[in-house]
Amino acid sequence: MRRYIILALALAAVSHQSAADETQIPYAGLETREIATLSESDIADLEAGRGWGFALAAELNGHPGPAHVLELAEDLDLSADQIARMGLIFQEMQEEAVALGTEFIAAERALNAAFTRGRLNAPELVALVNAAGNARANLRFVHLSSHLQTLDVLTIEQIDRYNILRGYSDDPCANIPEGHNEAMWRRHNGCDR
Repeated sequence: MRRYIILALALAAVSHQSAADETQIPYAGLETREIATLSESDIADLEAGRGWGFALAAELNGHPGPAHVLELAEDLDLSADQIARMGLIFQEMQEEAVALGTEFIAAERALNAAFTRGRLNAPELVALVNAAGNARANLRFVHLSSHLQTLDVLTIEQIDRYNILRGYSDDPCANIPEGHNEAMWRRHNGCDR
């Protein structure tokens, strides 16, 4: 009987330790980061002015991004004027995003450093959090506003095509419903233009 009690206690201790280990796993290794909240990949993306997912609200709701529009220029049948205008939108966004990305990294670095030093008080924390939050918000605005600008350059047909090419909507020409006459379906959906 005593052996069973000892075995049960040992199993309980092991399962308790396993549960404790599982709760610690999500952050294990992050303590070695230069800035706790940003990976090396995050920093590289921010320094390069990449989107970092900031514009998903626009991208996934029918507002094309200038970088992707330029990548799809041929498939979207962009005119030379549209390519030039889209290039300008992208260039301006990129320049601002690089500057603001650097600002956001610096704000996160300052917040991280304050916790590393310790003895942080509430007013200092408020200032640091607000600086990081404002930098992030300004950066996100730059990315989102570039998506708004593309709507003035593209036609409705190009926007629809963009969404199909990016996989955000179904291409009726590629998915003819069962039971429909293929030729009629293609003609009614403008597939052969």
